[in-house]
Amino acid sequence: MMDNKINVAIQVLPRSAKIGTYEMVDRAIEVIQKSGLKYRVCPFETVVEGYYDEIMALLKEIHETIYDFGAEEMITNVKIQTIYNQDVLIEDKMDKYE
Repeated sequence: MMDNKINVAIQVLPRSAKIGTYEMVDRAIEVIQKSGLKYRVCPFETVVEGYYDEIMALLKEIHETIYDFGAEEMITNVKIQTIYNQDVLIEDKMDKYE
């Protein structure tokens, strides 16, 4: 299973008394964009496609970036979809809607 691509939905809810939430969320999306992983930004979360270890490393980088940017607190909601011995691909779920 860990050798297959997975989908992870990431919702970051940072809080700061000095910086707007959307500014910090935009920083998180920039980290995802720079990762080179396939992703889809949605209204409430961003879905990322990749291998388990690289997505977990991405989550760590997002947290570090947002805290370095000035967040005081953060809740991160994560949904993970895996299929035993098979890749989970964004387009398998989304192509029919485009």
